[in-house]
Amino acid sequence: MAQATAQPADSLDRRYGQTQRNDRWWVEPLLTGGGLLIFVIYSAISAVLGEQWAFETENHLLLSPFFEPLITPGWLPDFISPALFILWAPIGFRTTCYYYRRTYYRAYFLSPPACAVREPAGSYSGEGTFPLILQNVHRYFMYAALVFVPILWWGAIKSFHLPGEGFGIGVGSIVLTLNAFFLMMYTFGCHSLRHWVGGGLNSFSKSSPRLLRRRLWDFVTIANEKHRRWAWTSLIWVGFTDLYVHLVANGVVTDLNTWSNPI
Repeated sequence: MAQATAQPADSLDRRYGQTQRNDRWWVEPLLTGGGLLIFVIYSAISAVLGEQWAFETENHLLLSPFFEPLITPGWLPDFISPALFILWAPIGFRTTCYYYRRTYYRAYFLSPPACAVREPAGSYSGEGTFPLILQNVHRYFMYAALVFVPILWWGAIKSFHLPGEGFGIGVGSIVLTLNAFFLMMYTFGCHSLRHWVGGGLNSFSKSSPRLLRRRLWDFVTIANEKHRRWAWTSLIWVGFTDLYVHLVANGVVTDLNTWSNPI
């Protein structure tokens, strides 16, 4: 009967997944990785379909956040979705976000899959070389993301006014408003924004609370403390908002509202 060959102790220590943890450490990377994958697939399908799956109601009351603001130049070929003019900013902002780096490093790169769990790579050179050096453009995507905060709020505000009938409120307008709020809190909780606002203050204890930068820093810190919560809440809700507008625009569901004509 053949005997199993003993493996060197060093190879056992370096084996992927080697850990002394006895909890279900794999649940978090499985859930977060699966959630991100579902969102990426859904958003890609939604953006590519474009006019084939209407993204705006006929009365222009509701517009999907994937297409806000709506850019439809006359030279744009029919096979190119207007969402491509918009999604580059939030996608770039999220994929380079410090929290999401942690998420997909663990879920997809397995580097490491969890704390105190052996990873496949034998070495790590940091984010100073290609391709991970591209993560350093996060601050520039942050500037773009900030531009979309008032744009989304304006889209939400417009959803409370139906041309020909005046102001009112509906499920769609509430959904768009919550979406603008969640995305604002996620954007304002950005680590780069927090450093940009108050990183130049050497001593907060000596700075006046009335100082504008100090007050802004205190405000974004509130969002930053729950950055992970805002990251997932805004991700799930923006996907739901896009789906809801699609369903209403295509007549699959009726938006409940205070106006006389159903949407």
